[in-house]
Amino acid sequence: QVQLVESGGGLVQAGGSLRLSCAASGSIFSTHIMGWYRQAPGKQREMVARIFANSITNYADSVKGRFTISRDNAKSTVYLQMNGLKPEDTAVYYCNARPSIINTGYWGRGTQVTVSS
Repeated sequence: QVQLVESGGGLVQAGGSLRLSCAASGSIFSTHIMGWYRQAPGKQREMVARIFANSITNYADSVKGRFTISRDNAKSTVYLQMNGLKPEDTAVYYCNARPSIINTGYWGRGTQVTVSS
């Protein structure tokens, strides 16, 4: 069974930084697409960033140039470095692991990020 545990969320002022971490259990980490998604109140969950097993990355347009996703296969951990945070980045951030883009995969429980203006 795969478990994903997020950490690193919190309250930060606009312009500040946070680093989210997601530790994965099980043997799937090195072969799966690891991603970060977020859901703000009243909005649909959206992809923030994802990193493929070959380290290719994709980002939502709204975070390009501010957020960086990375993975450490030896530690089975994926990170999301968030710089230049804006109030509109406030959301619950979820870690996701999936074998392919069309597969929904596994989800963590989420970590709250709140950016004050």
